[in-house]
Amino acid sequence: MPSLLASCEELFNSKDLYEVLGAEKTANSAQIKKAYHKASLKVHPDRAQEIEREISTRKFQCISAVYTVLSDQSRRDLYDESGEVDDENDALNGNKDWEEYWRILFPKISLKDIKDFEAKYKGSKEEKEDVKKAYLDGEGSMDAILDSVMLSTVDDEDRFRTIIDELINQKLVEKFKSFTKEKKGAKALRKRKADMEAEEAEQARKEMGLDDSDGTDAALANLIMARQQSRAQQGESFLDGLAAKYGAKPKKGAGKKK
Repeated sequence: MPSLLASCEELFNSKDLYEVLGAEKTANSAQIKKAYHKASLKVHPDRAQEIEREISTRKFQCISAVYTVLSDQSRRDLYDESGEVDDENDALNGNKDWEEYWRILFPKISLKDIKDFEAKYKGSKEEKEDVKKAYLDGEGSMDAILDSVMLSTVDDEDRFRTIIDELINQKLVEKFKSFTKEKKGAKALRKRKADMEAEEAEQARKEMGLDDSDGTDAALANLIMARQQSRAQQGESFLDGLAAKYGAKPKKGAGKKK
């Protein structure tokens, strides 16, 4: 059985555990856990096509093994100092149930969880910070903003514009031409696209036999992925972004849950 570092190189083209996990070397334990949640969701076998499931399973196991090293301070210190990992062969042994390990760290997310989170998140300081970041990252593109901000729809556009206009007036962000002088008809085009996606999502829901009473995370994940199928994404998908939020410890007054 290959060592953990060898598996990382084979599956992710890197022997750097931090790079594989998507975390900074200076990350604290909470940031390491959050990075693990995001990385593991991207390769989770449940989200892979049948033909890709085997490689997804291996990647999922490898990322989980990386997390066990970086979440253990003594093992992390050894790796940071020497670039070596102790008990590498044990880290990827077939006796560990990585799915169960993942579930212990990250409990299931139900439809009610998301609705509760949405009620706290929308209009919060956290959402405004996310809008600001999306505006800067997308250099004023409303398409990019709506694609990046969690739980956002075309119905949030006017509200987001008000937030951004205030930031511009307070000179907290640069005034981008793509925001202040957007092409005529762009808003209507986004509305038509959103309506088409809603129809596709409803059709996908019917084909998968899902209904609103199903609170399992598998059904929820499938439905969300179906809704996002034709939506251009910049950075994380909706599910990854939401999972990352839920993985972080809540802060008083911030409305975070995860």
